[in-house]
Amino acid sequence: MAISEWLWAKILICRRILLPLRIVAEKNRQMVMKKYDYLIVGAGLFGAVVAWRARQAGRSVLVLEKRPHRGGNIYCEEIDGINVHKYGAHIFHTSNREVWEFVNRFAEFNNYVNSPVANYKGRLYNLPFNMNTFHAMWGVITPAEAQAKIEEQRREAGITEPQNLEEQAISLVGRDIYERLVKGYTEKQWGCDAKELPAFIIRRLPVRLTFDNNYFNDRWQGIPIGGYNKIIDALFEGVEVRCNTDFFADREEWLSQCDRVIFTGRIDEYYDFRFGALDYRSLRFEHENLPMENYQGCAVVNYTEREVPYTRIIEHKHFEFGKQPSTVITREYPEQFGEGKEPYYPINDERNNALYERYRALAAADEKVTFGGRLGEYRYYDMDKVIESALKLEIQ
Repeated sequence: MAISEWLWAKILICRRILLPLRIVAEKNRQMVMKKYDYLIVGAGLFGAVVAWRARQAGRSVLVLEKRPHRGGNIYCEEIDGINVHKYGAHIFHTSNREVWEFVNRFAEFNNYVNSPVANYKGRLYNLPFNMNTFHAMWGVITPAEAQAKIEEQRREAGITEPQNLEEQAISLVGRDIYERLVKGYTEKQWGCDAKELPAFIIRRLPVRLTFDNNYFNDRWQGIPIGGYNKIIDALFEGVEVRCNTDFFADREEWLSQCDRVIFTGRIDEYYDFRFGALDYRSLRFEHENLPMENYQGCAVVNYTEREVPYTRIIEHKHFEFGKQPSTVITREYPEQFGEGKEPYYPINDERNNALYERYRALAAADEKVTFGGRLGEYRYYDMDKVIESALKLEIQ
């Protein structure tokens, strides 16, 4: 082969190699330079509703999610035809017609009514505290008898100014209900003795003098048929969502790509814990697939004695009245929040609320970022309140 032919062959080979590389490089450069109207950090319920609204308004949206899936804590995993609530029981309930009509645009809801049962040392009691509870506890038949029993125990306690959670609860419902149904469960939730907890944590304990086991007072409730993923998938339809992506790993680059940020993670983390870290309680979930049709007969059973390490067992198929030959249960263990654990419940005591107000002041002065959801706003949110907040957000 002549030298010129050899060179020409080399040139052709190089073109075949370099041209695709240049195309890939150009695509990557365009991706880096691409500008979004909204960057949403977190693909949970708040982020999903805002993403849907922004897309409806014609805005470009990029969503980043550090978990390997969308949906945040309402994500469901299908196991043997059962929609398993991977991050604990989520029962939708609301008295807000706008919110109810909004979620029904994306999924049909069944008529599930939340009626949990409490197990205290093998004895079962209905929740919330109602005439079924009082009959099982004292054998009373009428509302007057139940009310008299509660008042008798409140008088015997003689607590006029409660100094801690235990005294507050006893002053509201008496010693029997407190010791069997409140004390152990609360101590597991908070990880300390009830006497060490401030009284304001329990402002009231609902007592119903009726035989009504419906836990919620809201006008509408139920479970989306087919699981919560149906709602999440519909909200994110047509939206670019990148899972397994940590916003903080390349923060400045992500911020440079957008005009506005909707941040649904921890507000203290966003500001690099400038004033210190906010406190949370965490949860651990232990899932088990069992070769039986029915394990406990209802979706949620609370275990209220301190000696049982988990607070409740969830049997997921009962949320959708499943008839599958097997079942999946989840034991829920409260834990101290720490490195590598998920922050589930804000600890809204005096210290943490004051600390959050300092972060909120920073956010108020930040024109680019808006914080939303239970972590961004540092408050416990039911799902309907999350949606209500996201619907009120102004889309620019």
